[in-house]
Amino acid sequence: MGLLRRSSALCALALAAALAVPLSLSVPDTAQGAAPDRAATVQGATGLRAADPSVLRVGSTYVAVQSADGGIVVRQASSLDALASAPTRKVWSDTGGLGEVWAPEIVRDGGRYYIYFSAGRSAAHRMYVISSAAPDSGYTAAKKLALPDDKWAIDGTLFTFQGQRWFVWSGWAGDTNVEQNLYIARMTDPTTPTGRRSVISQPREGWERVVGNPYINEAPEAIKDPNGQLHIVYSANGSWSNQYCLADLRLRAGGDPTYVWDWYKSNGCLFGSHRETMMTGWDPTLYVDGPGHHSFVLLDGDINTSPPAGPRFPLMFHAVAKGTPYSWENRQWYSGSFVWWGNTTYKRANVPGAETNTGWSLKFFE
Repeated sequence: MGLLRRSSALCALALAAALAVPLSLSVPDTAQGAAPDRAATVQGATGLRAADPSVLRVGSTYVAVQSADGGIVVRQASSLDALASAPTRKVWSDTGGLGEVWAPEIVRDGGRYYIYFSAGRSAAHRMYVISSAAPDSGYTAAKKLALPDDKWAIDGTLFTFQGQRWFVWSGWAGDTNVEQNLYIARMTDPTTPTGRRSVISQPREGWERVVGNPYINEAPEAIKDPNGQLHIVYSANGSWSNQYCLADLRLRAGGDPTYVWDWYKSNGCLFGSHRETMMTGWDPTLYVDGPGHHSFVLLDGDINTSPPAGPRFPLMFHAVAKGTPYSWENRQWYSGSFVWWGNTTYKRANVPGAETNTGWSLKFFE
C-alpha cells in the first residue's frame, strides 16, 4: 500500500507438475534502479525492495506488476527466480494527477490483461483499472471502477467463482478511517460492478487488533480449495508493524459469498512472525517479520487453476528480514510456498449460523 491509511495510523497431478516452480530467487536491481543488498542471505529474499507483489503465470512466462515512479511497471521472466532481475516496462503513468498509486494487481480474463490499482490522496483513494491484449504494452486509459457506495477503496482484485465474476477489496464503511473492512461485489464484466457491496470481514478479533488506529483487513486474494470451496486470504494488523500477518476466510460449502455469516475466519494468523497471534498448530516465521500482502502464483491468475492437495505451490509476499528495523522502506519481495491443510476447524461464537466449520486451511512456508 501507499502512505495515506498508514499515515493515518500514525485437479490432477499434471496440474501440480505444471504449477510447481523453484523457490529460490536471484538477487535483482530494484525498479527504481537502487542496488539491493547483495549480501542478503535470508531465505526467499529477492533483494527487490518493494511492497505488494502481484504475480501470475501465462504459459511458461511469469508476469509481475508493481507501482513505481508515479505509475505502474510490468516485469516478465521465464521463471520466478528471474523475475526480480527482469527489466521493467512502464505501462501506465499518472499523467492526470490522480495521486498516490498503490498495490496494482494483474489478472487475466478472456485472454485480456487487467491491472487494478488504487489511486488518490487522503480520503479520495478509489479503485481504477487499465487493460490490454498484451501484458506489458498497449494499456487503456485508467477507468475508475464504479464500486457501490463510492467509498475509500484499495487492494481490489477480480476473480471468477462458479461462473460469476466477483470483485473483492479493502475499504471504509463511511468517510472516516476507523477501520478497513473487506467488501465483495458482483461484476457484469471485468470493469463493471453491479449491485450492492457486502462486507465479508471486519477486524474484530483480538489477534487482528494488536496494532490499530486504524484496525486493518486488507490485501484480499481469492483461491479455491480441493473441495471447491472459496477462500479469501487477507492481511491483518497494520502494515507499519511487524505484527502484519496473513489470515483466512473460508466460505462454507454452498454458502453465499455476499452473506457475512457464511464466511468462517481462521482463529489466528496463518503466516506471521509472532507466536501469540498465530492460530493453534501454526508456527511463526523464522527468517522474516511481518509477512503480508501476498500473491498466489496461479496459471493465468485463475482460481479455477488452484492447486490440489499434496504438494507445495509458490507464492510471493512482502516482509522485512529479521534483525532489520521494520519499516515500509525495508520491505522487499520474498518467495515462499503454501500447502493445503485438511480437517481444520474454524470456530466462532455469538453470531448467526453454526459455531464451527471444518475444512481445508493453508500452511505457509518461507
